[in-house]
Amino acid sequence: MHSLKVNLAGVELKNPICTASGTFGSGHEYAPFVNLNRLGAITVKGVSHEPWEGNPPHRTAETYGGMLNAVGLQNPSAKAFIEEDLPFLRKYDTKVIVNLCGRSLEDYIAVTEDFAGVDIDLFELNISCPNVKAGGMAMGTDPRAAEAVTKAVVARAKSPIIVKLSPNVTDIASIAKACEAGGAAGISLINSVLGMKIDIYKKKPVLGNIVGGLSGPAIKPIAVRMVYQVAKSVNLPILGMGGIATWEDAIEFIMAGATAVAVGMANFTNPSITMEILEGIEKFMAKEGITDINQIKGII
Repeated sequence: MHSLKVNLAGVELKNPICTASGTFGSGHEYAPFVNLNRLGAITVKGVSHEPWEGNPPHRTAETYGGMLNAVGLQNPSAKAFIEEDLPFLRKYDTKVIVNLCGRSLEDYIAVTEDFAGVDIDLFELNISCPNVKAGGMAMGTDPRAAEAVTKAVVARAKSPIIVKLSPNVTDIASIAKACEAGGAAGISLINSVLGMKIDIYKKKPVLGNIVGGLSGPAIKPIAVRMVYQVAKSVNLPILGMGGIATWEDAIEFIMAGATAVAVGMANFTNPSITMEILEGIEKFMAKEGITDINQIKGII
């Protein structure tokens, strides 16, 4: 008998397989393909205090080993999520992680306060949004800003805060340390890598936003490296993601130091991929004589 249970920021998950924000909606679309009860956690699409319209089209573009997206975190607001999506999610025996986004410190505080009195297992604080008060630079690229927003949200949240970091920095460990100093209960990484694609015949960028986030297998080596670096730098659990498409990928992240992993882009090409990854890990553990998934966490 083997155990897949993991403790992520003080919350016990039945297994380490989660979904990545923005790739799974709130689970409605995937329910016919995935036994939602078997997931460790569902991370929902980013929610903000006010409704966000998102970016102009085109919003996605296929590329080698992945895809570019510039959706712009379109969502109908935290109020709409609480009223319309949360009741559906609570029908299932799985943990719910809510991704919080904002364009200023005030936005983050407001959306956190929207969830006062609402039963949420974990929050994922997305500090990769362009900060309108800092010339469009994401808070997650500046240690002082990262610490400040983490501290402000932690002070108001009723549930543990996992901070989602941008990989578009030179020193990921310094940002993670700043979030730890701000009171984060965990670190989520990586978010997508900034990229661009040009239509050479139309002679213009493919994406309406010009640049977008690259996700998929192409970014996995970067993600594994950053998880490894952060695991060695902070004393916090890590939710690892970035290009996970197979059970072997998931094992790599766990060996690099991730407590749990989130599957993102792979959901688009194979809606049942999370279940296949879970089954693959179970077979690997049986074959290798691993009785507890935590035995291989951070062994590299």
